[in-house]
Amino acid sequence: MSSRNLSDQPIGVIGAGNFGSAIANMLARERQVLFYVRSEQIARHILEQRENRGHAMHPNITPVTSLEEVARHCEVIFPIVPSSHFRSMMQQLSPHLHPYHMLIHGTKGLDIKLPPGESIESVNKLSREQVRTMSEVIREESVVVRVGCLAGPNLSKELAAQHPAATVIASHFNEVISVGIKMLRSENFQVYGNNDLIGVELAGVLKNIFAIASGALSGMGYGENARGLLISRGVVEMIHVGRALGGNVKAFLGVAGIGDLVTTSNSTLSRNFQVGYKLAQGQTLREILAGMDEVAEGVNTIRIIKKCTDHYKLRAPITNTLHRVLFEDLTIREALSYLMRYPLNVDIDFLD
Repeated sequence: MSSRNLSDQPIGVIGAGNFGSAIANMLARERQVLFYVRSEQIARHILEQRENRGHAMHPNITPVTSLEEVARHCEVIFPIVPSSHFRSMMQQLSPHLHPYHMLIHGTKGLDIKLPPGESIESVNKLSREQVRTMSEVIREESVVVRVGCLAGPNLSKELAAQHPAATVIASHFNEVISVGIKMLRSENFQVYGNNDLIGVELAGVLKNIFAIASGALSGMGYGENARGLLISRGVVEMIHVGRALGGNVKAFLGVAGIGDLVTTSNSTLSRNFQVGYKLAQGQTLREILAGMDEVAEGVNTIRIIKKCTDHYKLRAPITNTLHRVLFEDLTIREALSYLMRYPLNVDIDFLD
């Protein structure tokens, strides 16, 4: 354990996207923050303009381009980078980490571990042994023991505007939860704790699937009846898939589950919502992704979860139908027609 007093140290944030910028600003209200960015040009811009991606950056934030510097000065670090880069980031950070470090990630995506020569395209099915949440990546790639995640309805623009919001800090360690609450809670930002780390991570990951579907409904001009149907069926599907992958039902019924699902399914600010909306407007997936400045995690999540549901023989009609829309040749209109005819006779079937 580090001998340094946590209250005297800066906090590290790795990842200069919108969410990373918002979290850095929230942490900086009371503490110094070392904000890792990948290029000297971005660091210089933040220093000179006190701005990043439209976010006014707090004076307590210092941009740095060295992961070693973050690890040396910060015991508590918030990694918030896309899931596709998360493992490589951890491999670069790991040589500088010690068991006393505490990592609380804010990434809502999955990592897959495959044999050499295999890829997501070449495998037909994925078991839980091949799928990793970001906390599992941290544990695999480093000596860090105290790991947690940040999940919930946290739209970056609303956080930046200090609108009322809440999040969940999940960890197997109560110390991680208490530290996260102390650092982030404010009069406009409620922070809850949860010990079901995997369940909360999976809730944050899976809701992105249904945010894409919700965007598609809006893109077709449908209203709140259709969205209410989607969200309610989405919760059921999230729970079935989440339980198969190791999560507890309760995680999906809280702020990180239903709370985040409702928020991203109703928000045009959500990147995943925008993917679905633009698909319904006639754009191709390639065109949509090329026009985005940040990753829509739901696209890759659908690819991974479809192969997991095939492995476990799970009924996941929304996920499977969206996979056909994104990666095969099904149109949004055909997908909706198929889902409306899908033979479901039971409303709630996960409480037995």
